[in-house]
Amino acid sequence: MYRNILLAVDLGHKDAERRAVETVVEYARAFGSTIHLMTVVPDFGMPLVGGFFPEGFEKDALDRANQELHAYAAQMIPSEIPQRTIVGHGGIYREILHWAQETAADVIVMSAHRPELEDYLLGPNAARVVRHAKTSVLVVRPRPA
Repeated sequence: MYRNILLAVDLGHKDAERRAVETVVEYARAFGSTIHLMTVVPDFGMPLVGGFFPEGFEKDALDRANQELHAYAAQMIPSEIPQRTIVGHGGIYREILHWAQETAADVIVMSAHRPELEDYLLGPNAARVVRHAKTSVLVVRPRPA
């Protein structure tokens, strides 16, 4: 049913991602899927903003994200499950949609973090992915407290 699963994670909220990762691992085992585990490093947007950071900051951030994502994959995804890590760079929801197409994802899986009043149903990136994706999207909520 799902040959390619794109799992988008926020490495700044690893504990909140646990349930989504566990769900994807179960799916991958059940369907013989490949997990494409990704995170996104936002870009600076305007060149003026980039001027406030030291030279090489963006490249260093991408390198750190790549190392951290590989370590996270090794810790959370069993080695017998086919997997790939991807570090996107740019707008979060746009990168997720881009990589969903590049990986021929059958489903995109994302976590929904604690809803705030202004985004009560979904966070802004999850909502945009759901709205614009050309494939199914599973939004995994944390277990009730």
